[in-house]
Order: sequence, then structure tokens, then C-alpha cells
Amino acid sequence: MSEDTMKLKFLGKIKITGEMKVVTGMHIGASKETVKIGGIDSPVVRDPLTDLPYIPGSSLKGKLRSLSEKTLEKDLFTVSRNPDINLHVCTDKHCEICRLFGSSKKDENTKDQKNIPSRLIVRDMHLLNEDELLNIDTGLPYTEWKFENSIDRISSAANPRQIERVPAGAKFKFELVYDAEEESELKEDITRIQMALKLLEQDALGGHGSRGYGKVEFENMKYTGYPKKYYVSGNESLILENELVDDILSGFIGEKNA
Repeated sequence: MSEDTMKLKFLGKIKITGEMKVVTGMHIGASKETVKIGGIDSPVVRDPLTDLPYIPGSSLKGKLRSLSEKTLEKDLFTVSRNPDINLHVCTDKHCEICRLFGSSKKDENTKDQKNIPSRLIVRDMHLLNEDELLNIDTGLPYTEWKFENSIDRISSAANPRQIERVPAGAKFKFELVYDAEEESELKEDITRIQMALKLLEQDALGGHGSRGYGKVEFENMKYTGYPKKYYVSGNESLILENELVDDILSGFIGEKNA
């Protein structure tokens, strides 16, 4: 094999599923031009086919990444034209942030663009208990109004606004898919995912978190392992299901030589 040839590594996939419960009203905003709800200053994002509120995977993944970067005290860089947007990106394929969430950055020495594909897929989260939310009397389908005032500290003038929120008690289907590539990094990567989810439960998802919005809890978590040999053979008996993730990880040992 020549020095320029790169061999891809694949041990299998680990799927993490469960439910995400909204504990306090949550707002993940959508463009007013694309959501037709009269009188709402700040609507939530909705599925264009069902009109149900949902949570984009990009919103969840971005929050998990930012909490992980802060906890692991990673250096942050401005990576867009907006100086307020900063995140950790590097060219080290073994970086515990970049290998999990992905990275794209120019090498400081060669000036070549270096891309590290994300090992973690974060699915859009769709509403599970829409029938329960239909019974709430808010005047909006599946959501609630939240009336707020912003006060001008100089003139004391009030600026009223209406914010749409997914109400407390809403539940969403939750799914992450992790690509297992390095046997030596399996345990650490799964631990980092678990860490990020725990951090989020003590933080907030969506906007206005400092004002009480967006507290969430993860329930009924389940791990399912799909070793490489399952995909190669199609034998479903090779699928690993267990509430103990360590038992699933042990099923991936030696997969790189399978």
C-alpha cells in the first residue's frame, strides 16, 4: 500500500435511542416568512407536511458540541463572518471533539483544507404525544403563546412580544447514531456522548434558556450495536441490544480484523 493510500476503518454502528421530555416551554425559532401563524412575533420551527413542531438535529448537535467544548476547555476559533460564532476546529483526526462532531479547517503548514467527518449522526426529533397536546387550550396547534415585555432601561418603555413555545410535557423521539472506527477510542467517544447529554439536562435547549426556557430530560435510553459483520452477513442475530453500553462495546472488539 502506497503512502498516499488511505484505508477506511469501520467497526460498526451504535444507535442510541430514547425520548426527550420538555420540562419547561421550549423555543427553537423558525423564519416568520415560512411559518404562517398570525400574530406570533417569534414562531417555532414546524414540519411543513404535518405542521407539527419538531427539533432539528442541527440544533441538538450544535448544543451538544458547545457544551462539550466548554467542559473540555477547548480553544475556540471564529469560523464564519459572524464574530460571535466560535467553536473548536482542528486538523487532529484523534481530537475528542472534532472526531465526534466533525471539523473542516486549513492546515497551518500546507494550507490544504483538512476535513474530519463527524462520527456522530444526530437525527431530527419528531413529536411523540401530539394527541395529548391537542387537548391544551392555547389557540395554537400543539404549542402555546408566551407573552413577554422587554423594558428599555433608559425610557422605561415596554416592548411587548409574543413567543411561541413547545409546552412542558411534550415528548420527542430521540436518536443518535455513532460510527465506530477506532477500537481504542470507542469507550471514550460513548462516554463523551453521555457526558454531553447529562450536561444538556442541566442547561437548556433552544432560545431564552437563561429565562427558564428549554429544560429537557432524556428518558428510556437504549443502546443497540450493529457490528460490521452484521452488515456483511445480514445475520440479524448479530445485532447487540443491551441497556449496559459496556456489553455492546465488547461486541466490537476485534471487528477491524473481521
